[in-house]
Amino acid sequence: MSDTHKQQVQTVEGLAPAVQTASTAQQLLSAMDPAHRASVEKSLIRKLDTRCSIFVLIYILNYLDRNAIASARLKGLEADLNLDYNQYATCLSILYVGYILMQVPSNMIVNKIARPSLYIAAAMLFWGLISTLSGVVHNFAGMVTVRFFLGFVEAGFLPGALLIQSKWYTRRELTLRNAILFCGNIISNAFSALVAAGVLSDMQGVLGWAAWRWLFWIEGAITMAVAIAAAFLLPDLPHNSRGFTAEELAVAQLRMIEDVGEADVDEEGQNAFTGLKMALTDVKAYVMALTLTAYVIGLSFNAFFPTLTKTLGFDYVPTLLMSAPPWFFACIVCLINAIHADRTQEKFWHIVGPILGGIVGFVISMSTLNVAARYIALFLQASAYAGFIVFYSWISSSFPRPPAKRAVAIAFINAFSQLGNVAGSYVWNLNGDGYYRGSYGIVTAMFGLTIVGCFAFRYMLKNLNNELEHLETAGLEANKSQEDMAGTVPASAPDVVSSTGVEIHDHPNEALRMAKGFRYLV
Repeated sequence: MSDTHKQQVQTVEGLAPAVQTASTAQQLLSAMDPAHRASVEKSLIRKLDTRCSIFVLIYILNYLDRNAIASARLKGLEADLNLDYNQYATCLSILYVGYILMQVPSNMIVNKIARPSLYIAAAMLFWGLISTLSGVVHNFAGMVTVRFFLGFVEAGFLPGALLIQSKWYTRRELTLRNAILFCGNIISNAFSALVAAGVLSDMQGVLGWAAWRWLFWIEGAITMAVAIAAAFLLPDLPHNSRGFTAEELAVAQLRMIEDVGEADVDEEGQNAFTGLKMALTDVKAYVMALTLTAYVIGLSFNAFFPTLTKTLGFDYVPTLLMSAPPWFFACIVCLINAIHADRTQEKFWHIVGPILGGIVGFVISMSTLNVAARYIALFLQASAYAGFIVFYSWISSSFPRPPAKRAVAIAFINAFSQLGNVAGSYVWNLNGDGYYRGSYGIVTAMFGLTIVGCFAFRYMLKNLNNELEHLETAGLEANKSQEDMAGTVPASAPDVVSSTGVEIHDHPNEALRMAKGFRYLV
């Protein structure tokens, strides 16, 4: 290593824990040779992608544990527990009550603790344990209780994972990484059918227990084993995560500053409750929450997918096996859609496009009894998840700073949207004709509302971008006027006043305090 390179490394290591401002970032950038910085960044991304890949496995297990009840239903769960349809639907929906209650408090905790990896791993360990208890219940009350606490503990995972990824990846990288994460959800729908087919076929009567009970026990035990490994593998924060060099951590922080012009840290005096107030007083959060709720109701077929596949007329094992391919197809569509969204930095059409495909699938299911056409419709319906993934990255990019606000916004929007899962649990009771045409009509309408909500949100962001453009133009004109009068460049640009009379640096919209050139992604 040359003396110059050694000096650069020493400078970077000295600055790494303190990359808090754009000026510090600029000092760090000037201390690094561009070629060396590119090499460090490449190593950082490689390590980070490897570490974050375990989120995919966790999400697979998260949904396996959550949706095992749908597969168990095909092999006697309702009969053994003496459940009618409304009781079964309540067992589904009660999970989301606990899920909603805990999401915002959980993400407030994740944003403030130094080792979120341990927090998520502990939550995973507990939900694995609770999931195994689903296999020992004997009545409606027992299943409802277990499902409530399963949702309560699971609430810490998804918003926490989204928040952690938003602290490491730039807006140009985030959609693809979120897509890879959500592929865990999608693949779990395929794997849950395959695992269930094996367990439900081979475990009936083993040691005197029903096969559906073994399904809960086996999947819960796997979850607990992975939770222990996750505690050592998951990343923490860009300033303290284990397994990265000081240079890599410094570059990780620098990348986030360059992305929006401000360090991804809370300002002095900002705490979790400050972030709560900021998020809950921003109208963007409510528009996104309502829109995502409609989207979730539209996607409620997820929890009933084996039941919908059964309408094709096959036995339960072929039904479970046929439930898998649509989700593998959806995973491919999601990745392609996310890569293109990151490349173009466009959100609206990458959400609406897959939704329109899902609507076509719903219409086919309502309008024909042809088995091949109805099976193709299931592929189109599953691929509607591609827009759902882009929507989540739209949340993160629309609440860029401070992280305390972003943490609450992600959790609040996701938690509120779970009301859609509660409602969706009852949507699929409309089976008077044997083909769920009434249910398909409801989810088609919900997808229509989702498109309207996305259009409204896009309109809001475009107006905010126009205001940013106006303020920057006004600032340049003010600077030019001072230069003309004084004959010199001013030491600092004057504060620009927005159309509401609020100075940029004190404006409640965080984007108006970002670096010049920042724009919301639409």
